[in-house]
Amino acid sequence: MIDAFLGTFAFVFGASVGSFLNVCIGRWPHNESVISPPSRCPRCGHPIGWYDNIPIISWLLLRGKCRGCALPISAQYPVVELVVGVLWVAAAIYYGATFAALRVAIFATLMLGIAVTDAKHYLIPDGFTVSGLVFMVVASLVAAFRGDASPFATPYDALIGACVGAGAVSIVGWLGEVVLKREAMGFGDVTLMAVVGAAVGPARSLLVLFIGAALGAITFLGLVYPYVRLRGQARSEQIDLELEAPAPGLPEVPFGVFLAPAAVIVLVWGERIMSWYLDRIVQVT
Repeated sequence: MIDAFLGTFAFVFGASVGSFLNVCIGRWPHNESVISPPSRCPRCGHPIGWYDNIPIISWLLLRGKCRGCALPISAQYPVVELVVGVLWVAAAIYYGATFAALRVAIFATLMLGIAVTDAKHYLIPDGFTVSGLVFMVVASLVAAFRGDASPFATPYDALIGACVGAGAVSIVGWLGEVVLKREAMGFGDVTLMAVVGAAVGPARSLLVLFIGAALGAITFLGLVYPYVRLRGQARSEQIDLELEAPAPGLPEVPFGVFLAPAAVIVLVWGERIMSWYLDRIVQVT
């Protein structure tokens, strides 16, 4: 366990990082700088003072509205700040006040930013993946020099893992394109898996793909069922085809939304998952 001071510091610092993450989520998809201009309302352009930019608290005090135009401010901002704050506290609890905890917290923050951005804009900006890849490689070198124990891959495995992760998802995307006759995987997923592979190494990067695909399949089935049910209901009502509105198409969900949480799961619990699976294989054989 961690003391109250460290826990509070981790949450406050994490929430502040979450505030910056919101800026990245809002600007990188539009190729805008995250440094200049300073924070402003995305609707009216009203500059946001420091007193209106305090993570979580300012949104609550403003009742979720811009001070300038009084239009609603998305709940995404306090939610992301809260989630990142909780992630940093969880990392501190799990790994203590260590370099490993910092690396896990930063990695989880990157994955959250990628998942939210991919869900909103159907793309993964290079700002996340390039900075993430550089951080993973440099951090692995620092950890190796310090002799730190951590769930991350060694420098050599990080380089191999980046290649394996990117290569594996490229193959999956190519196979999907052959079957579906359309693009099945974006380049952002390839660069994302390069970051993930650099973090977890070659073997666990394949596990990330498996878990990500499983999460995607479960979600897809959850979307297909109500869609099929809606189509069946429309047919049973025998509505005139000329007056019938077209049934809504099945929404597409980007793969990065599932790869990102799968990467965090595998980073923290991947070795246990693989050990559990191998033990079951031995028992069966």
